[in-house]
Amino acid sequence: MKFTLVAVFAGLCALALATPVYEEHQGEYHQHKVGGKDYLRQYKNVLTLFKYVHQPTHLQEHVTLAKEYDIQHNLAGYTNPQAVKEFLHYYRQGMLPRDEVFSVFYEYHLKQAVALFKLFYYAKDFETFYKTAVWARYYVNQGMFLYSFSVALIHRPDTYQMVLPPIYEIYPYYFFNTEVIQKAQHYKQMWTGTGVQQHQYTIYANYSGYYLNLHPEQSMGYFTEDVGVNAYYYYYNLYRPFWMNSEEYGLNTYQRGEEFYYFYQQFLARYYLERLSNNFGEIGTYDYEDAFETGYYPSMCYPNGLHFPQRHNWAQFLMNYYNYGQSFSMKGQYPYSYTKVVEYERRIRDAIDAGFVFTEEGEKIKLFEPQGFNTLGNIIESNPHSVNTRFYGYLQVFARHLLGYSFQPLHQYKVAPSALEHFETSLRDPAFWQLYKRIILYFQKYKYQLPHYTYDELAFPGVKVENIQVDRLVTYFEQYDVDITNAVYMNHNEFEHNNFEVRARQYRLNHKPFTYKINVVSEKPTQAVVRVFIGPKYDEYGRFIQIDENRMNFVEFDKFKYELKAGQNVIERNSRQIYYASDRTTYKQLYQLTMTGMTQGEEFMAHGSEFYYAFPNRFLLPKGKHGGQTYQFYVIVSQYKPFTMYGQQQQRQVYQKRTQGYQNEYYKYPVVGLGVQYLDAYPLGYPFDKPIDEYTFYVPNAHFQDVVIYHKETDEINTSAYHDNTYEHGYGSQYQQGYKHQQGYETKYDQEYETKQHGYQYNQEY
Repeated sequence: MKFTLVAVFAGLCALALATPVYEEHQGEYHQHKVGGKDYLRQYKNVLTLFKYVHQPTHLQEHVTLAKEYDIQHNLAGYTNPQAVKEFLHYYRQGMLPRDEVFSVFYEYHLKQAVALFKLFYYAKDFETFYKTAVWARYYVNQGMFLYSFSVALIHRPDTYQMVLPPIYEIYPYYFFNTEVIQKAQHYKQMWTGTGVQQHQYTIYANYSGYYLNLHPEQSMGYFTEDVGVNAYYYYYNLYRPFWMNSEEYGLNTYQRGEEFYYFYQQFLARYYLERLSNNFGEIGTYDYEDAFETGYYPSMCYPNGLHFPQRHNWAQFLMNYYNYGQSFSMKGQYPYSYTKVVEYERRIRDAIDAGFVFTEEGEKIKLFEPQGFNTLGNIIESNPHSVNTRFYGYLQVFARHLLGYSFQPLHQYKVAPSALEHFETSLRDPAFWQLYKRIILYFQKYKYQLPHYTYDELAFPGVKVENIQVDRLVTYFEQYDVDITNAVYMNHNEFEHNNFEVRARQYRLNHKPFTYKINVVSEKPTQAVVRVFIGPKYDEYGRFIQIDENRMNFVEFDKFKYELKAGQNVIERNSRQIYYASDRTTYKQLYQLTMTGMTQGEEFMAHGSEFYYAFPNRFLLPKGKHGGQTYQFYVIVSQYKPFTMYGQQQQRQVYQKRTQGYQNEYYKYPVVGLGVQYLDAYPLGYPFDKPIDEYTFYVPNAHFQDVVIYHKETDEINTSAYHDNTYEHGYGSQYQQGYKHQQGYETKYDQEYETKQHGYQYNQEY
């Protein structure tokens, strides 16, 4: 993606979870001033801390500062001295050593990471924050530093507008298979190190099913292993850490549990749409007492050479299988993961059936009250606002450990976490989707005890959606390059010259730009909110799915406020207006923009939407099929009802401060720390958020429209038959290679792979 000096960044949204909106007459993204030279100087310093983060720093400025800075002697530089003392206590007792594997799903690691985050967060000013970060970059475990520093950067009031570089460039180990990383290191060893690199090394990166295809589910690798989708999930968990106390950091408490539910419900729905394109049906279910059908072989290694644990097909989770030959006395709670998960789930089910939960003091809190669903969400997420973590526990933590099949550590710092125990790699394991389907079903157990919407609650008197017109929908696979130079080791001279680069090339899903029109008739001028969903019409066997059974499968991919005029209204939207994310700005681009701004003295301008997590626009549509696959659009036009900001005065102050200067009446971007930016007073997922009564669901202000999604080879798209006026001219013509995903690897993909490997030795300049 190209950028100007004002840094026209890609618009971001969060898979209907944080959908910014604007009035119908606004066609461009909103820009706002981030900062001038001082900001650019600070941002440049921040970016240098991400470079080769897994290696010792080679910047002499950092080495000197790290050795000279003394946290103990600078307590006055922090607004929370107690947090500093807590961190120093951990540090003096011995923290996770450098080069060991870090995971937030291990208790000791998490406690230390949170203490480090607080050290960063409570730095009184940027200079103290930067000095602390340089010190930690030098002395603290690399993975822990990267996590805590990133979380602090996006939550501190003075740095939350700094754009994080792509995590798949910063830490390629968690996004590419071992053979890719090893090839990169091999080419680095072959490189003479003299002069400027004339040709970038390009490595074709397969998905994990290429070597070991243990289960048909691995054909979903183009989705579950896509670097953009996995980065999206990683950033979501940076902006919304499950351990973060909302009251301490001024976050949104009122809807936190509800937002947790909606994020995963929508994510699962999007995954299901993709499964249908590959002839798979429902996401699998499992029982902890039975063997787990779907195995997983990660094909990945940690930076220290340790392999990710694997789970074979039909794995057993019962205690005698899971802990065979292992001691219980040395390893804390994790050997009891099976028992804990089963008990936590039973207690949650019982609470839903009883209609109340117990606090730690034994008091009852009713669940079927206005805040009951949020209370349930807090319990299941196991965040600090759970009414009783001692009793309802940490379901996600122990379930990930159990399903991931990671072994019990011999020592608290000698761990081998599974793919499920890292946010960057969780989506790769089919068990992730099955686990969260199981969790969402507990929420649905609650939802099915709620009354359905009545006709009057759904209807918008005087408004009718007549029809929806949608362009031809086409998807294809394209090539994409990722800079993975951070995966190779650089000595001091090589770091100074910065003249070696290696990149991984993968095929990834994309779609042709499309436009859709909604024809609405209104009896009078009125404010409305338009919601657009995409969902399946038929299951994998071609059977029609009844709407009440299907409501969980609809993905909200557009939502906006609109001024209806009296009479006929034609609402036109295109796929580039929908606030999903373009590719993240690369590290090199961010650094170059920053340096150009510093030397030319120009302001750094960016979009408010850049500073949040976002689902890739490339996956706006499921893949579809070559001969076409039928899905359906659902549009509902509702009366505008303004959302009221709930919560403590502190939350309102944070909201006002963080929105000042870049949020106007047309834009409602997600605000860091406040979670979902609600457009109106309707619940998340409305009207699919409750059980559906077909006798009352079909209202004039809503409309279903069948659409067909075609998946084509790129050479088909580039033929004249596809160059019609439904597409933006030239889009996609740059991609000259076809694609056969997983089931067809042995044809075009492998032939090309072998040709490049043996004919060009990967060092051609493309």
